[in-house]
Amino acid sequence: MRLASTTETEIRLTLDAIVELANGITHDRADVRGTLADRGFARADAASHASIVRLTTKLEQLTELFSSLPDLDEPAAIAWVNEELTELEIAPSIVSHDGVGPHIHWTPSTDTFDNQVLADLLMALAQELCENGTIRFGRCAASDCQEIFYDGTRNRSKRFCADPRCASKTHTAEHRARQRSG
Repeated sequence: MRLASTTETEIRLTLDAIVELANGITHDRADVRGTLADRGFARADAASHASIVRLTTKLEQLTELFSSLPDLDEPAAIAWVNEELTELEIAPSIVSHDGVGPHIHWTPSTDTFDNQVLADLLMALAQELCENGTIRFGRCAASDCQEIFYDGTRNRSKRFCADPRCASKTHTAEHRARQRSG
């Protein structure tokens, strides 16, 4: 079931944000504010430092679970997301702000930025689990990389994380192996 006012692009950007934040936190290179701003969270640049710190702390707690999405079966992922959602005050409303047209806010307008973002992340993940389960989450195929990715391709053919070096060195190694054996 697709929510009428949530576009596929918005969901994709939010799922990409989950992956980028989880990978960044795992490798101590997370830029929470920058990642959110790049992924269309309009209020990210103006969010208070305290709100970003609270969000970063919560994301650090969730990173192990986000990173396990490629390995979780659907019931386990659903149970986890449902448990996380019980901690949020959900009160959906349609809003427009900061030059962004109508979109859903899952938390009250008086809620803090960090709670609003957390609700957006979890609701996008919940929607993805309802539509596709965990099948579109994967782990990089490069032998020395364990980063996760979200595969939004039509045929689910993505094999590598966002780091172009992973695909390049893997393809180069495969090419050299074929040359040696051929």
